Amino acid sequence: MSSSPKTIVVTGANRGIGLTIVQELVKDKNIKTIIASARDVKNAADLHALQDPRIHILPLSVTSDESIDTFVASVTKLVGDDGLNVLVNNAGAKFDYGTNLTPNRSILTEQFDVNTVSVVLLTQKLLPLLRKAASKQSGNHLSFSRSTIINISSGLASIGGNVYGSNVMPLLAYSMTKTALNQFTKILSLDLKDDHILAVSFAPGWIKTNLGGDNAQFTLEETIPVLVSNFYKLNASHNGGYFQRDLTPTPY
Repeated sequence: MSSSPKTIVVTGANRGIGLTIVQELVKDKNIKTIIASARDVKNAADLHALQDPRIHILPLSVTSDESIDTFVASVTKLVGDDGLNVLVNNAGAKFDYGTNLTPNRSILTEQFDVNTVSVVLLTQKLLPLLRKAASKQSGNHLSFSRSTIINISSGLASIGGNVYGSNVMPLLAYSMTKTALNQFTKILSLDLKDDHILAVSFAPGWIKTNLGGDNAQFTLEETIPVLVSNFYKLNASHNGGYFQRDLTPTPY
């Protein structure tokens, strides 16, 4: 199992999966800096309630280039010479629009902007900090504690696992955005291997959140501790992979 990273960014951390990831990471006393993003920092009551001096809550609207630039500048100051060990791209959204086979152009565009385009842009702008962290350790190993990009995907992203179309589950746009996110993960794993940066996609499961809905199979308390514990197990064998929360490989 990997040692603890010094610095971590978790996006979309004001509620649901992101918030619970932060709640789990805070238990690791060896982590020095946890940066949690929220669109509305003032109303991120559950984040503020954690009251841990290592947690820094920063505003981030992922669809705004100006907001991303301001966020990256703030992260750069907070992590300093340590660089950024871990980026958890969790921020995302789901839009329902009735009949999936006749989606609205604006909804499709907005869904891709939030779930895919924004992740690409934010990750690219944080790469210098991820490279800096990776350079602090010698050797060719890849690990969670060295430098890692974790993209929170979905089981609905799996093309090989799609046996239901869009009629059973009206989430055509959402599924497509997460499939594209998985491709980004794979590309990162190849492009950044020589920089000793690990890239992985996780499907945490169908969870009872604002996004998952009340009919979901699992609770945050059942799933996220398992997910976070498996972050620490990541190594070169997982690079570019797409996994369930327990590290079971998922077909792309």
